[in-house]
Amino acid sequence: MKTKIILSTFLMLTFWCNAQTTDPALKEVKKIIEASNKTFSDFTNKNDGSIIARYTDDACLFPPNGEPKCGAKQIDSFFRGGPQVHVIFTIQHLYGDAKTAVTEESFYEMTDMNGKKLDDGKVIVIWKKTKDGWKMHRDMFSSNHPAKQG
Repeated sequence: MKTKIILSTFLMLTFWCNAQTTDPALKEVKKIIEASNKTFSDFTNKNDGSIIARYTDDACLFPPNGEPKCGAKQIDSFFRGGPQVHVIFTIQHLYGDAKTAVTEESFYEMTDMNGKKLDDGKVIVIWKKTKDGWKMHRDMFSSNHPAKQG
């Protein structure tokens, strides 16, 4: 009996996940997020604070091995002066109602400006619909590799 319940639960979750990825509204939001993700590095590399436009006013960034950075000033401080890199995000899953909020599960690969791989990892972003469009509200990422001791 226990096995039947577990199998039924997995089957139901599989159908639910498939429904999420085929929802037309989520597909539209996915296009918007993919476009935003493609320009993320460009905004970061400008080093002029323009990256803040990608975040909600009350956003928080949760970097690995550090304290959360909340609000425009702290998020800008985190990115400002950082190394010039190129980041490619590959969305794995998108969940949510596509009206007010969605959660993005992605992988990233970071290279230097010459294409040399620097890092890869995973990202969870909660996107929020604002009067100015879809913005990152909570942004958490971590490397797939151990932290460098320094």
